[in-house]
Amino acid sequence: MNQAELILCNLNEIRRRSSILWSSLPDELINWQPDSHAMSAIQMVRHVLEADYGWNMIIKGESMENYRTPWENRPLTSVQEELEFSAPYRKQFLQTIQNFSESELKSTEIIHPGNGQKKVLGPYLMRIGYHEAVHAGQFISYLREMNIPRPMIWD
Repeated sequence: MNQAELILCNLNEIRRRSSILWSSLPDELINWQPDSHAMSAIQMVRHVLEADYGWNMIIKGESMENYRTPWENRPLTSVQEELEFSAPYRKQFLQTIQNFSESELKSTEIIHPGNGQKKVLGPYLMRIGYHEAVHAGQFISYLREMNIPRPMIWD
């Protein structure tokens, strides 16, 4: 496997496990949140799914100055609807990664708009996976607090 294939494998495995977790959330509890300052369960799902759209812009070198998300003004209704709506954006994001050469992954510098830090593209993509994995762990704690059985994701 080359570097892009390994990164894609990692991102796909993380998303597969996140989807299992998210799909265990009953529709009647999508708005649950541990406190008034935290994201609700469905907001966290959207946050992770919506991020693919922004990540794709960043790794393609597009400006985030006038960032507008396709999720803007879209109601939060269910995990399944969020997954379905996000699918084409996820596909575009993964395709962008697949098209990078080994050389680009090792030498392209990305400036993350949130903090202005420079990162090399390959490691930056791995950090994107880490972002989702952290939220998966957070979601597990939400499920625990809601007394919902946590699905087995360690296959």
